[in-house]
Amino acid sequence: MLLLGDAAYDWVKAVHVMAVISWMAGMLYLPRLFVYHAETEIGTQQSETFKVMERRLLTLIINPAMIITWILGLWLAWQGGWYMAPWFHVKFALVFVLSGVHGYLSSALRAFAEDRNERCARHWRIMNEVPALLMVGIVIMVIVKPF
Repeated sequence: MLLLGDAAYDWVKAVHVMAVISWMAGMLYLPRLFVYHAETEIGTQQSETFKVMERRLLTLIINPAMIITWILGLWLAWQGGWYMAPWFHVKFALVFVLSGVHGYLSSALRAFAEDRNERCARHWRIMNEVPALLMVGIVIMVIVKPF
């Protein structure tokens, strides 16, 4: 960041947005995989394939993207002085809830990996909408800054 000087904020913001997009893509896709996995017989080749897909999605895309999003987002909030703004408090709360959903999906992935999922496909269809709803609120807070 020292090398970028005054341009650092914009570069960090660009990487932050890319990380958010990657995180959201994974958060929207993982529950969809769970829908299909929940409809699959335990022990089948298809079930085992879902396990690999889910694990790779979480460990290679979703987890790193969330970490980068948080680190850079906190830096941006500090540098921009946004931590004092009321809209930022709402955004922060929504991102915190999204992180909780992330934890819930991580836990569900472990259950699927151990063939002990107890949730039906309908549950995962509903959970598939939760990150999208949170994203709507987050984007409105960041772009519109309604208060």
